[in-house]
Formats: sequence, C-alpha cells, structure tokens
Amino acid sequence: MRLHALAKVAGGIGAALFISLSSSTAVLAQPEVVAGPSNDAECYVPWSADTKFFQFEKKDGPYRVALANGYIANTWRIQMIQTAKAYAAQPEVAADLKEFKVVSTGEDVAAQISAINNFIDSGYDAIVVNAQNPQAFAPVIKRAKEAGIVLVAFDNILDTQDAINVNVDQKGLGELWAHWLDKHLPDGGKVLEVRGVAGTSVDTDRHNGIHEVFDASGKKWDVVEVVGKWDDGTAQKATADAIAVHGHFDGITAQGGDTGVVQAMIDAKHPFVPFGGETENGFRKFCAAHAAEGLLCSSAGTGPAQVAVAIKTAIDALKGNVVPQSVKLPLAIVEDPDFKDGENFYSAESDNFFVGNSFPTCGINFTAQEIMSQDKADK
Repeated sequence: MRLHALAKVAGGIGAALFISLSSSTAVLAQPEVVAGPSNDAECYVPWSADTKFFQFEKKDGPYRVALANGYIANTWRIQMIQTAKAYAAQPEVAADLKEFKVVSTGEDVAAQISAINNFIDSGYDAIVVNAQNPQAFAPVIKRAKEAGIVLVAFDNILDTQDAINVNVDQKGLGELWAHWLDKHLPDGGKVLEVRGVAGTSVDTDRHNGIHEVFDASGKKWDVVEVVGKWDDGTAQKATADAIAVHGHFDGITAQGGDTGVVQAMIDAKHPFVPFGGETENGFRKFCAAHAAEGLLCSSAGTGPAQVAVAIKTAIDALKGNVVPQSVKLPLAIVEDPDFKDGENFYSAESDNFFVGNSFPTCGINFTAQEIMSQDKADK
C-alpha cells in the first residue's frame, strides 16, 4: 500500500511537472518584440511610429485557422464571410491551410467568447476575430496567449496589446464624413446620424470622429441619432421613422445601410441633401444618379476584404515572419463628382455589394463573382 501511495505521489509530481513544462512551452511560443519593418512592408503598415513588431516562433504548416465572427445580419458581414471563404480557397492560400473554420455567433458576446474558447481547446493554430465588444475579451485573450495561439482581430478590434489588430482608421472615417457635411453646410444644421451596432468599437470610433469634428467647427449642429445596425432594411425603417418625427434634415451621415437610408428619403419625398456614407454599390448608384438634385456624397469605408488581410497576417505570423502588432489599412474613398460607372460603382451589379473590396498593397483583389459564389453559412 505504501509503495502504491508513493507511486501515486510520484505520478502526481510527474503530472505537475508535465503541466509546468507545457505551460512554459506555451509561454515561449509567444512572440518576441523585434525591430521592424515587416517582411511585407507595403501591406503591413504599422499603425503609428510607436507600434511594436512581433515575431512568433516559426510553426510548420499547413495550419488550422478559425474565423470567429459575431454579428452576421447585414450585407457587410455576409460579404465578409464570403470574402474569407474566397480568400481561403485561393490555391496559394489553401496550400497553407489544413482546415479553415467559420463560425458566426450573433450579437451575444458570451457566445462569441465561448466559440473562441472552443477553438483554443481544439488546438487551432490561429484565430481571426471580428469582436462584438473590445473590452470583454480579456480572459479569452489570456487563454489564447498561454496556448501559443496567434490571435488576429480586424474591423472591430480588441482592446489589448496581446493580439494583432488589423483595421482602418475608423475614427478618421467618421471625421471624413463630418468634414464633408461641414464643407457643404456652411451654417451647420440638423443632421441625421445613422449608427451601427451598439457596443462595437467601429460604431463608437466613427461616432466619436463625427462629433469631434462638429464640436470643433464652431457651428451649431442638431444631431438626431438612430440605430441602423449597418443594415439596409433596419436603416431604412429608422430613417423613415426619423423623418416622420423630426421632419427636414440638412445633412445625413450613415455608417452602413446607406442604400436603405436614401430609399427612405425617396419614399418620404425628403429633399436630397449632402450625405457622408459607406461604400455600398447601391448607395453609390444613388449618389451618381441624384447628384444634380442635391445628393452630394462622400462614400468611404472599410471593405470586407479586411478579413483576407487578417487571415494573411495570421499565416505570416505562423510562418515566423515579422508583423506589426497593429496594422493600418487604407480607406476606399470616392466623393462627388467622381462617381464613375464601371470604375467605382457598378450599375449592373447588386445594390448589396460593398465596392472597394480589395487591398492591392497586400496582393488582395477580388471579383464580384469570386465573392458571390461563396455562401454565408458556418463551415
């Protein structure tokens, strides 16, 4: 009995030692902070002069990569999922992927965190995430770090230095739209602001950018906020309700669902006014068709192909290549009078398509056919 007990103790010590060594190995798998630039400096532009550069220990491929998406119920997110699948299917990318898994969990933050935990427990090499809430992920970020998993956030990024973030300047986008309205409304005025999904970093950053420009202008602005969730149907109803309640607006800015916003104006016989909005093909069709009637547009935004850059970043990190901790991508911008059919909008294509869905500096270009041939379902 005593020998058996000693054996059990020894076994326990051995197990504890194994766990300790495993934990140490996981910690060693974390990136070193190294000097830049990255191996692909044209694509991986650091966010600022203070951005750190990461180098993970090289891991042999092919890799298991997961996309943990949250909200799915708008055209941007649907196109994003389709773009991710189209990118993963490209032969040179597919060669690096043993498995590519996609999960969308809706607006439930806890469900998205649970999905990421499942990917960690299943031993994925990298997880790409469009986060529902940037502050809620601290425990799961810690788990990914301890497991030596490359975590890349894009669009709605993570509030941490322990993950790689890939994004455009969302606050700068809000500032751009506000400057457009400021330019075309010399006396200020009443503005309808159609917001996105509450609680996300994109919605907050764009909103803050808009209001900082308005506040600094010295003009009087009366801003009416409604929630459009970046979705045409939701934004159309919210706009119609706002017009019914508040009457005339002097300008509009919308984070998404812009085609629906303009349709609501048309249905309500609201005069066309200056508009700062996203890059939907339908919105740009309206901007080109009604500019002479007062729909003077700034159409700028963040193509869903951000997800492809995030996947590319994850694969490069797994290969041991140097990448910035925070990658800054360029905006796609077209403003009146530069809307050109066949060049920056497509009259023959669906309204529900985000134009400018490429990042040539990263070698990422898609045709509409490549994207639309993919489905939006989890896989």
